[in-house]
Amino acid sequence: MKSSLRGIVMIVTAVGLFTAMGGLIKAIPRVPVGEAVFFRSAFALPVIVLWLSVRREFRVGIRMTHRRLHLLRGILGTAAMALNFLGLRYLPMPEVTALRFVTPILVLVFAALFLGERFRLVRLGAVFTGLCGVLIILWPRLFADDGGTEQIRLLGVMIVLTSAAITALGQITLKHMAATESPAAIVFWYSLMAMFLGLVTLPLGWVWPSPRETVFLIGAGLLGGAGQMLLSASYRYADAGALAPFTYATMIWALLIGYFAFGETPTIPMMSGALLIIIAGLIIAARERQKKQRES
Repeated sequence: MKSSLRGIVMIVTAVGLFTAMGGLIKAIPRVPVGEAVFFRSAFALPVIVLWLSVRREFRVGIRMTHRRLHLLRGILGTAAMALNFLGLRYLPMPEVTALRFVTPILVLVFAALFLGERFRLVRLGAVFTGLCGVLIILWPRLFADDGGTEQIRLLGVMIVLTSAAITALGQITLKHMAATESPAAIVFWYSLMAMFLGLVTLPLGWVWPSPRETVFLIGAGLLGGAGQMLLSASYRYADAGALAPFTYATMIWALLIGYFAFGETPTIPMMSGALLIIIAGLIIAARERQKKQRES
């Protein structure tokens, strides 16, 4: 019980750090997305290397078996991160968070399409519930007539949903990698590749960050690295099915940071849609846990 509690505390803290990282990125809209990706990844790496060294896993962390899978994972993960950062510039933090919760739903859809997994009634119901939640969030944007503001935010919704879809593809890739690659190697090489891909955007027009922007960029990297390590460590103390519901604590963090840092007040459609998406995610998590228990 104590071990499970430790895992829960770790994952709630991890999602809080990730949300705070997003808040720092949102607070510096002048910085290009590629530059933000570079700093976030570059300053996460020292945290990751230190963590692996303390745990004596650094040698494991730099060893990889399937380079192409690491390359694919790096490209997908970096693209999802960049689009998520971009979405934060168009939408309130709680709305971005709610839309990102569709990732587990999309994982089911992609697993059925690409891996041939069967769509059972419970899974189908969860997918339908989650998509209804997305539609509720989208609805005010589709028919608004306010000079284009809502249309711009609709673009933000599309960007975040694309980020969630790419993340889902990345998770499908991780399923293939789990058999041969260590979690340490996956985290290390992903961060290194994201840093490189962010650096490639330098010719597209980086800006010289102000002292405040520099502090926020470095802080985002440190928070992201610490969040990754806590997230990875949490699974040492509790199984994924037990921890999955606590990842939705992200919404609480997003509501707090959005309100106090950016003055963002959640709307009824946004919260109603978010609730449906979270219910769908919880159904999926419970179903997957039951499936693993039967298999074991």
